[in-house]
Amino acid sequence: MPRKVRLDVPGALHHIIVRGINKAPIFIDDQDKVRFLDRLAENVSQGKCTVFAWVLMTNHVHILFKSGKDGISTVMRKQLTWYAQYFNRRHKRTGHLFENRYKSVLCEEDDYLLALVRYIHLNPIRAKIIQTIEELDRYPWTGHRAMIGKANNPWMDRDAVLSEFGRTRKKAILHYRRFVREGIEEGRNSTLTGGGLVRSQGGWSQVMAKRRRGQKEEYDERILGSGDFVHAIVKEAEENQLRQIKYKRSGTTIQKIVEDVCKDRGVNQLELKAGGKRLSVSTARSMVAYRCREELGASAAEIARHLGVNTSCIVRSIERAAKGNNRRKEKQA
Repeated sequence: MPRKVRLDVPGALHHIIVRGINKAPIFIDDQDKVRFLDRLAENVSQGKCTVFAWVLMTNHVHILFKSGKDGISTVMRKQLTWYAQYFNRRHKRTGHLFENRYKSVLCEEDDYLLALVRYIHLNPIRAKIIQTIEELDRYPWTGHRAMIGKANNPWMDRDAVLSEFGRTRKKAILHYRRFVREGIEEGRNSTLTGGGLVRSQGGWSQVMAKRRRGQKEEYDERILGSGDFVHAIVKEAEENQLRQIKYKRSGTTIQKIVEDVCKDRGVNQLELKAGGKRLSVSTARSMVAYRCREELGASAAEIARHLGVNTSCIVRSIERAAKGNNRRKEKQA
């Protein structure tokens, strides 16, 4: 059965899980972790994302963040591509570093934000790297230290989390820390590792209880949330997919978009595909890339193959076109 398309919804809460290929380490020492975090801070800031929690383990990473208007794909591509190149260069290795596809679970913020923050920050204790809340307070490779004010991570939104625990900073930190400590006593919560019916309902017992009452909930393995939340997200995703299918059935292809834009802009196709850098050519390339993504749902890599440039060039082109489109909408408003 083919994998479902990733739900890359701008402004939504995403639980990202990145694993090393074949469970291999992705961090050899502290320097690797520092470099990963430095680049993460840069990428989430540029992408206007909001980070609530994170943890770096030896062979995997968890990040909980609300995506910016461009979604999660651009941020994660920049982060993982850069880090894999850095890691291979520094440790004199070749080949893939990460599993081919990082895991992304779209989560219902109101119901799961705090539970996921706690789950992610407790990873080192569950893995028996450390044992107590006091050790977690000093542990440098989670966002917990920043949450209690013992580290400075300006790219994290600690206020959004702490505001759920108290009106004053001191009281909020006290109650947040108590909440985390209670999580240690509760043990592992497998319902927070992904989406789907069982996890969204809190376990099979809840699912079966609802079935006995004749209640049915819509669900999706890519989503952690209530049936209503799942329905709204899937409906939006399906509308986007239907729009793209409509374009494809009308005969729209990447080549057709190239031809239309070049004709409209008076640009030679050969120059466009040869990586020409004249302003008119780069503008046309941005328009082609943006239309291919919006109308066909084409990936940056697929568009790059058609235009004879690298993937990062296409990503930048799409970003430029999107910004220009937003500015035009603002002027018209």
